[in-house]
Amino acid sequence: MIDGLKPYPNYKDSGVPWLGEVPAHWEVRSLGSLTSPISQRGQPDLPLLSVVREKGVIPRTSMSEDENHNFVPDDLSNYKVVRKGNLVINKMKAWQGSLGIASMDGIVSPAYFVFDFRIGDQRFGQALLRSKTYVAFFAHESDGVRIGQWDLSIHGMKRIPVVVPPLPEQTAIVRFLDYVDRRIRRYIRAKQKLIKLLEEYKQALIHQAVTGKIDVRTGQPYPAYKPSGVEWLGEVPSHWEVVPIKRAFSSMDYGISESGSDSGTIRLLTMGHLKNGQVIIPDTGGVDTVDPNLLLSPGDLLFNRTNSAELVGKVALFSGYESPVTFASYLVRMRPTKENEPEFLNLVLNDASTLSRARREAIPSLHQSNLNPTRYGRLCIALPPKAEQQAILQRLREQTENVDTAISAARREIDLLREYRTRLIADVVTGRVDVREVAARLPEEPPEEEAELMDTEEIAEGEATDEEAAAEALSEEVEP
Repeated sequence: MIDGLKPYPNYKDSGVPWLGEVPAHWEVRSLGSLTSPISQRGQPDLPLLSVVREKGVIPRTSMSEDENHNFVPDDLSNYKVVRKGNLVINKMKAWQGSLGIASMDGIVSPAYFVFDFRIGDQRFGQALLRSKTYVAFFAHESDGVRIGQWDLSIHGMKRIPVVVPPLPEQTAIVRFLDYVDRRIRRYIRAKQKLIKLLEEYKQALIHQAVTGKIDVRTGQPYPAYKPSGVEWLGEVPSHWEVVPIKRAFSSMDYGISESGSDSGTIRLLTMGHLKNGQVIIPDTGGVDTVDPNLLLSPGDLLFNRTNSAELVGKVALFSGYESPVTFASYLVRMRPTKENEPEFLNLVLNDASTLSRARREAIPSLHQSNLNPTRYGRLCIALPPKAEQQAILQRLREQTENVDTAISAARREIDLLREYRTRLIADVVTGRVDVREVAARLPEEPPEEEAELMDTEEIAEGEATDEEAAAEALSEEVEP
C-alpha cells in the first residue's frame, strides 16, 4: 500500500527554495498570518503541561519519573494558559522540535510562546510543524551565542511558510498517517519487548555467574558451598572470599568540584556519563587543569555517590580515552587491586543484588540520595581468585555474544523504522506524495490505548522537558 504512493498530478513553485514545489491546489501562507499570540495567565489550577521534544505538548502527570525531574515553582499563577488547539513553542528548543499543538487545556512555563493557530485540522498542523522539514525551518529562524540554547525569533517565525491543503485533504492526510503510525508503533513495541526479554536473560546469566550460583565454565553449580556470613549474600562457593567492597580496591577518591567549560580540554565526567556499566566520554568541554592524581586510567571504576534513589550507586568501567579525563565530585573513582579484574568487579557491583543492598545504605534527602564511600565500602561481596574471574568473564562473553547481536539487530530495526516514519511524515505533509485515495480505502479501527512500552527510548535522558532552561530565559527577559 505505502510503496504504491504517487506524487500529485500538478505542482506549483512554493516560492521558498527549502520547500520547493507543492501541490497546485494547496495554499502557501506565512505562519504569522495563521497565528495570534496569547498571554493569558492567572489560572494555576489548570493541569500543568510540558513540551517534550519527541511528543509535543503533553500533561506533566503522564511523564515518567525520569522525565519529570525539572523544577516547578509553588506559585503557578504566572504560568501561561493554553487552550486545546493552541500552538505551544519552547523558544529555546524549537530548533530541536520542542513545539506542538495542545490536545487539552492547561498551563505552561511563562517563557514559552503560546499562539492561537488557525490551520483547519489541528492534527494536520501538529504533523506539519513537527515534521523534519519544519523543524529545520524553526532551526533556521533561531539564533544565539549559547551552544544548544538558540532563541527562536518571533519575526523569523512569522515568516515561516505554511502549506495549507483543503480541509478534507488535511483530514485524509491525518487518517493515513495515524494508520501507518499505529502499525509502526506496534512493530516497535514488539521489538522493545524482545529487547527487554533478551536483556533480562543476559542479566540472569551474569547474576548466576558473578554470585556463584552457577559455574559458567561447566554450566553446573559449584561442588561445594559455604555460608557467607552475610544474610543477603547467602551461600557462596567454598573457595570464594567474602570481603568488604573497599578491600577490592587500592583507593577510593572523590572527584573535582570545578565546573567545566566549553573550551576545557580535559574531559569532565558527570553522573550522566555512567550508562549501563560503561563510561560515555562527552564530545566537547571540560576543565583546563586538574591534579594529575585525579586523571582516570584504564581499568578505573566510577561510583555514583549522589543521585536519585533509583540511580544512586551505579558503577561504570573506564576503558581509556585518547586525551585526559577527570570526574566530578559526586563521582568516586575506585582503583582495583592487582588481585582483581576491573571488568569482573564492574559486573559484581552493577548486579541487581549488590545495587539493591547498596541503595538501602543511601541516605535520602529532599531530591536525591547520598551513598558515601565509607558506607558503600563496608558492604560485602564474594570474589573468586583472579584466574577464575578471568575465566568467568571469557565464558560470559561467549554466552552473551549472540544475545548482544540480537539486541543490536532489534535496535537497528527500530531506528530504521523511526527514520522511515520521519521521512514519510515529511513527504506526506509537504505534498511530495498523494495519499487521498489510499486514505479513503483504509478500514475503520477502534481507538488504541497507549502501550506502556510505546517508544520508551524516543525521549533522550535529560531532554524531556525544558522548564529550567525556560525559567532561565524568562529571568533574562525581565531584567531591567
